[in-house]
Amino acid sequence: MPTDPLSDVLRAVRLSGAYFFLVDATHPWSMAAKAACELAPRVLPDAEHLISYHVVTSGSCWGGLEGEPPMFLEAGDAIVFPQGDPHVMASVAGRGTPVGAMDAAPGRYPQTLRIGGSAGQQATFVCGFLGCDVRPYNPILSALPRCMRVRGVAGGFLSEFPRQVVAESRVERAGSETMLTRMAELMFIEVLRRHVEQLPAEQTGWLAGLRDSVVAPALAQLHENPTHAWTLAELAHAVATSRTVLAERFSRMVGIPPMQYLTQWRLQLAAEQLAGGSAKVAAIGARVGYESEAAFSRAFKRATGHAPGAWRRERQLGRA
Repeated sequence: MPTDPLSDVLRAVRLSGAYFFLVDATHPWSMAAKAACELAPRVLPDAEHLISYHVVTSGSCWGGLEGEPPMFLEAGDAIVFPQGDPHVMASVAGRGTPVGAMDAAPGRYPQTLRIGGSAGQQATFVCGFLGCDVRPYNPILSALPRCMRVRGVAGGFLSEFPRQVVAESRVERAGSETMLTRMAELMFIEVLRRHVEQLPAEQTGWLAGLRDSVVAPALAQLHENPTHAWTLAELAHAVATSRTVLAERFSRMVGIPPMQYLTQWRLQLAAEQLAGGSAKVAAIGARVGYESEAAFSRAFKRATGHAPGAWRRERQLGRA
């Protein structure tokens, strides 16, 4: 099968570490959520970045960024905050008076958190977080808006997601943590796929590039063989276009030229290997296309501010 750059990036940025809690809200209610980075020490202390989201399981509500117009959400809808921005969930449009506040997230997989009144319209939703890496290079995050609403994401093959989250979180079964993490990852991947499919034709960004007739095959080539000593001319020949067209289209869609993208992607691959293994720095540099340890170390430090060895130590201790 041809290389899938989206799957490649999701693996390399270590998308993982699902964290859920369940909310049963009765009108009137309004819940303010702090920036995810402020919750990270308690929620997922080893994650460099937190993506926060909510999936409505029954009823309806409103959700959106703090200080911006909210979006209406129905059962099956998901609202995602890729940058982890402060946001509000509420029973009516407009902030109102917060009845619950996520100043600190509840314990992982608790019994349902109940907020609001006692006799009004009800809404239930799953609140969750996913951890991922940002450095050296995460092209997905930079291509996503601050807030995404995806209609009916908890449908189709994910129709069991809300129910299964509740069941797995309340029954201590072997493998529950892994099951929950994988379900959250699948939900987020489905959100990304639907987002890509719904992008307007004029949209730019890494995700938009995945469906571009020139950029998509170029990305696939670079991801399939990142250690190859690519030149712009060779890459253009591989995707059956001219150097000028490739350079212009790639830079406009992705934001950087193809060879610069290759450099940043190689460093992300190296960071993944440094964080998760014990291979020598020189060997990792060679694996991602560097001819010498010195050249790899200089490039890595330029991109991250850390020498490769220091990066590994800090990551493996959970402090990078």
